[in-house]
Amino acid sequence: MDSDSSAKATEPNKEYLPRIIDDQISDLLSIFGGVLITGPMWCGKSWTGRKHSNSEFLVDKNLTIASLEPESVLQGDVPRLIDEWQDAPFLWDYARRMIDDRAAAGQFVFTGSSTPPVDSTSHSGTGRFARVKMRPMSLYESGASNGHVSLSSLFNGEGFEPHRSTLDYDTAVRLICRGGWPSAVDESYEQAIKVPNEYVASVINKKITGKTKRNINPILMELVMKSLARNNATSAKVSVIAADVSRDRRTSEQTIANYLDVLRGMFVLDEQEAWFPRLRSRVRLRTSPKRHFVDPSLAVAAMEADVEMIKSDPNTAGLLFESLCYRDLCVYASALNGGGVRYYRDSTELEIDSIVKMSGGKWGAVEVKLGEFEFEKAARNLLALKKKMSEDSPPPSFLMILCASGGIAYTRNDGVMVVPLDCLGP
Repeated sequence: MDSDSSAKATEPNKEYLPRIIDDQISDLLSIFGGVLITGPMWCGKSWTGRKHSNSEFLVDKNLTIASLEPESVLQGDVPRLIDEWQDAPFLWDYARRMIDDRAAAGQFVFTGSSTPPVDSTSHSGTGRFARVKMRPMSLYESGASNGHVSLSSLFNGEGFEPHRSTLDYDTAVRLICRGGWPSAVDESYEQAIKVPNEYVASVINKKITGKTKRNINPILMELVMKSLARNNATSAKVSVIAADVSRDRRTSEQTIANYLDVLRGMFVLDEQEAWFPRLRSRVRLRTSPKRHFVDPSLAVAAMEADVEMIKSDPNTAGLLFESLCYRDLCVYASALNGGGVRYYRDSTELEIDSIVKMSGGKWGAVEVKLGEFEFEKAARNLLALKKKMSEDSPPPSFLMILCASGGIAYTRNDGVMVVPLDCLGP
C-alpha cells in the first residue's frame, strides 16, 4: 500500500499478535478525536496502530511530503494512522484543528518513539488526544505465560486454583535476554538476541539533540547505558552513575542528568516511582525512583552479556528478573482502572519490590524472588507491610511472591500467593 493512501492500512505478513492495550485504544477512539500511542522503538506501535486504522501516512519515509503538504497528508479514511509523528511535530497542531472542525471521535492514531521538543507544538492536545503508553510484549502477549492467575481477578477478590508452571531458572534467563520484541518472539534464541543488541547500538549512535542542544556523544551514551545496566532495578543516584562513568572519562552530574533525560524521552529508561501509603507509624519513606530499562534485554545487551554470563551471576539475574516482572506488571496494570506500578521502601529498610495500585485506593504488594529459598523472607516483608498500614487504609487486595522457580502457583497458609511469572496474566 502507498504510504499516503487512504485505503485500509495493510498489516504485515506476520499474523497480528493481540496486545493488552487494544481494548483501551478502541474505547478511547470512541471518545476522543485521536489517540497517541507512545513507547520505545520496535515495541509494535505501528503494527497496533494499523490494527486500529483505516488509512496511514508514514512520516519517517515521507518527511518532505509532510513538510510541503501537512494538511493533505492528514486526509484519508479515519481513523488515519500518522506513524512516527515526532519527526514532523507540526502535524500535531494541524490534526488538532481538524479534530475541532470535524467535531467527531476516532479521527487519528498518532504513534511516536520519542518525545518532540516542548516548543515544537503550540497546543498540548488536551481534550482532543488521549495518550496510551505501549511497552514491549509481556509474557502473556508473547505466549510464554498461560495467564492462569489474573491480576484483575485478584483485585476483584477472586482467588485461583493451584496451577502448574513450566518456568525454571534457565528459561527465565533466556526470556530476560530475548526480551519482548514482537519481531523476535517466534525466532530462535540466537536470532532473537540480535534485536536488543541492535537496539542498543541504534540508541548509542542515534543522532538526537537533547535539552543541551548538542548532539549526543555515542561513547558517553554507551558508558551511561552500561552504568544503568549495572545499576538496573536500583535507586542509584545520578552521582553514582557519574562516578561510574568517570572511571573512563570525567563527566559532570548535569551531563549525566541530560543523558538520562534523553533516554527517558526515547522511552528506553523507565522510572518506577515510590508509593506513599497511610501508615500506622511515622516512618520516613524513601522517594528516589528505581530505574529499569523498558525491557531487561536492553540491560543485557548494554552489558554485552549473554545467557551463560547472566546465569553465572545470580545477583544480576535477580535484578534483571525484577525488571522483567516490573515490565509485565506494568502491561497488565494498564488494563486496570487507573492502574500503575510503584515500589515501597522506608527508613526501617522494609522494601517491597512492586505495589500494583488502582484508582480508588485498591492495591496489591509483590515481592520478586528467583528461588524458593527466598520465599520465607519475602512473605515476612509482605506481611510486615500489611501490619504497618493504618486502620483507615484499604487492606491489600493480595500479597504475592512473583517467582521463577517453576513448580505450582498456589496460596500459602498465611494468605501470601506464590505465582510463577509464566502463570500471571491480565
